[in-house]
Amino acid sequence: MSEAETKTEEETSETEETEEPEEVGTELEEGTAEEAAETVTEEVKEEEKKPEQAALEEEAEKVVTEEVEKPKREKEEDIVEERFYTIPLRRAWIMSRRKRTPRAMRIIRSFVTKHMKIGATKTEEEETDEEKEERLIISAELNEKIWARGIQKPPRRIKVRVVKDSEGAVTVYPAEGD
Repeated sequence: MSEAETKTEEETSETEETEEPEEVGTELEEGTAEEAAETVTEEVKEEEKKPEQAALEEEAEKVVTEEVEKPKREKEEDIVEERFYTIPLRRAWIMSRRKRTPRAMRIIRSFVTKHMKIGATKTEEEETDEEKEERLIISAELNEKIWARGIQKPPRRIKVRVVKDSEGAVTVYPAEGD
């Protein structure tokens, strides 16, 4: 029996060995065919994408050049007049809690309008061409500084830097030391 057992074991091992390479070989052949098909489709897709990529790259270059030009425009603006003010915001505190910071923003706008002598109080219909060019801009930094403590607790006073450029636009920034 021991001889028979060894023969059957050898036969089964031979059949297993012979079967395994055939399966592996077929799998490899199928795999290579699939890989070849995938590479062909990828190459076709890449060729199709080349014009699209070129167009996207051109748009990206335009965006980059526009972003580079923006800081240059800010530097090119001529400062006609620059003033520093300390604006008292105590009148904002007589309002109810939920109206204080919006009131402080209105106080800043009216203060700068009065002291820089711009016609921002008139309606759009009443303004002439010259007055339309003069406009008031409150910077994002100043806005964040006013709103930093929320709607209920604006600052009691704020130091600002007011700049009037050659186009007539008046911009309000927080003072650098404040």
